[in-house]
Amino acid sequence: MTLIKSISGIRGTLENIPGESLSDIDVQQFTLAYFQEIILPQNNNRVVVGRDARKSGKKISNIVSSTLSDQGCDVIDIGMVTTPTLGIYTKKIKASGGIMISASHNDERWNALKLLNSSGEFLSPKNVELVIRDEIRKKTEVKKPGNIVKHDKALDYHIDLILSQKILMTDKIKKRNFKIAVDGINSVGGVALPLFLRSLGVDKIHEINCKPNGMFAHNPEPLPENIKEICDIIKNGDFDLGLVVDPDADRLCLVDEQGTPFGEEYTLVAAAEFLLSKINAPVTCSNLSSSLALKKITKRHGGSYYCSPVGEINVVEKMKKVNASIGGEGNGGVIYPKTHYGRDSLIGTGMILSLLAEKDKPLSEIKNSLPSFHIVKSKTTFNGSIKTVIDRFKTEFSKEKIDLQDGIRIDFKNSWVHIRKSNTEPVMRIISEAPTIEESTELSKKIISKLHLV
Repeated sequence: MTLIKSISGIRGTLENIPGESLSDIDVQQFTLAYFQEIILPQNNNRVVVGRDARKSGKKISNIVSSTLSDQGCDVIDIGMVTTPTLGIYTKKIKASGGIMISASHNDERWNALKLLNSSGEFLSPKNVELVIRDEIRKKTEVKKPGNIVKHDKALDYHIDLILSQKILMTDKIKKRNFKIAVDGINSVGGVALPLFLRSLGVDKIHEINCKPNGMFAHNPEPLPENIKEICDIIKNGDFDLGLVVDPDADRLCLVDEQGTPFGEEYTLVAAAEFLLSKINAPVTCSNLSSSLALKKITKRHGGSYYCSPVGEINVVEKMKKVNASIGGEGNGGVIYPKTHYGRDSLIGTGMILSLLAEKDKPLSEIKNSLPSFHIVKSKTTFNGSIKTVIDRFKTEFSKEKIDLQDGIRIDFKNSWVHIRKSNTEPVMRIISEAPTIEESTELSKKIISKLHLV
């Protein structure tokens, strides 16, 4: 039984125990809080509601929609969509906010409310605090309930918006006649990605787990150990690349033509490699747990790199502050401001295919041309205080470069380690990176052993 309230939304398991899981009562209470704190102060009380394909999604969507309607709020129900689709459509129709029902990479035992503002972006940390504060919310009497209307064109608009970006090499993509395998984890990406690929002129698509029935065929986090099926299919077939997404399709991971995982860290790096060559003095941004490779290629193109705390909204706020051309997170999340200030697997796919079409090289060769680093991502249960950890490590590593924006990140000569509490799981995360997997693994083990002594 778990209920987590953070900048990533309200996420929990589904035992239906109030206050200890994402129960029906908790869904209603947080929806009320969102309406009262974020929507009601606006003149336009209209909220877009969408969900991924989890079996629990429809029930939660009905609770969210009825709770909003009971308060006089109009609801635009766009059904099963990707998170970026919901964000883009919220802004398009000038709604006052949006609620996406998805627990991202968590398995079927979980679901979540992702809360968006009128721009279709995640709520700021300050506004999240208003919604999740410990307070019992009461319904108010209204003269007339709001309307609940279904819209089914949100994904079409999302795709049209991406196709309108002149930066994409749409003609070259069509001429390349790509053969692509897609793993949609039996959720919304299994619909959105093939439809988008066909709109780009890609007809040779091998669909794997693309029925949006919510029956995840493997652990939904698109890490190398979880995507062996698509890797084996590519190894035994003839493909240019594979595309893998998480259940709400905001994260994109790649598999090269040899059936080797490209590394989720390198989705953003490769997308940036395509874009930065076309921009003067480019600016990029990623979070503290993302690869040094982005910083390296940004410098290579004469640009400036910035980092932010973990969490999509933190990256977005930093991107706006520094006017970044592209940004994202090292989990396969690509953010391109000209389409949407949010992670989007579709714009990421467009950029990756444009890069392949422009370079006319296989994905494995492109990977070899990028700065080589290896990340190790670990997590461990830890019941101690993060402040105690920070104080201890600040003293022990006082000669190194230390960043305290989010937990503690320690930078060494050509490696780093980041220790922080997770926003989405009740664990401590330890992320390390170095030029070789052996060095990164050793650094991670060293920090974990020290962590257990705190």
